[in-house]
Amino acid sequence: MKKVMFVCKKNSCRSQMAEGFARTLGDGKISVTSSGLEGSKVHPTAIQVMSEIGINISKQTSNSLSDFNPEDYDAVISLCGCGVNLPNAWVLREIFEDWQLDDPDGQPIETFQRVRDEIKQRVQKLIQSLK
Repeated sequence: MKKVMFVCKKNSCRSQMAEGFARTLGDGKISVTSSGLEGSKVHPTAIQVMSEIGINISKQTSNSLSDFNPEDYDAVISLCGCGVNLPNAWVLREIFEDWQLDDPDGQPIETFQRVRDEIKQRVQKLIQSLK
């Protein structure tokens, strides 16, 4: 089973939604974790827009990337263009992608919903590619 790390700046919105989709859509196919260049908290609006489509991310936690070992992961996905700030050991995994999605933090709920839907499509493609 492939192990995937979703990483973002604060691990509060995009990476949390990606983790929620990957856990749900990739159940039994991939193992998933999310983290940030710094830990924070799961954004309440991210929790809300995921619950709108039946995915509960309220129990997920926000973690710092430094708490993890890059060798434990096959794929590293940056959701915010922060790939340039990641230590080389993370960028040099078997699969590295930088999705550069808009940051919904501080934006209207419609932005959260649009970014959520973009993340879902990308996570579905990622799961297919890891089979």
